[in-house]
Amino acid sequence: MGPFFNIQGTAVRLIFSALLAVAISSSAFSAPKDPVASPELQKEFATFIGQFRAAVKANDAKAVAGLSKMPFLSHTDEYDAAAFETKVYKKEFTAKTRACIQSKKPLYERSSDNSEAYLIFCGEEIFRFHKTSAGFLFAEIGVND
Repeated sequence: MGPFFNIQGTAVRLIFSALLAVAISSSAFSAPKDPVASPELQKEFATFIGQFRAAVKANDAKAVAGLSKMPFLSHTDEYDAAAFETKVYKKEFTAKTRACIQSKKPLYERSSDNSEAYLIFCGEEIFRFHKTSAGFLFAEIGVND
């Protein structure tokens, strides 16, 4: 089989190595990209979060409740508007949390069922804002695990 076989074998190995390098660097092997909200949805949320932050800055529990989905889910319990104002807001919206909500960048999330939300992470908690048929609403506080 002589030197011709060695040249062919080397060429095959080089071609195989090149193809393997291309395959590894291709998008087929890259990590999935984070979902991106449409420009219209981004604009809608920007308007909502501006209103929400203004209510939080004013420390106005009633206004925050008005921007919230009822019943409201805080961790594992549901609250109506009156209980939201007296129990959830008073407990969860400390000065530190209100400052966090003002400064943190919301992160967009699209669930497997195509529902859309934005999240703000503040310490041990996640504040979720869901897109509903009525627009965005503050929907839930959960544990940042």
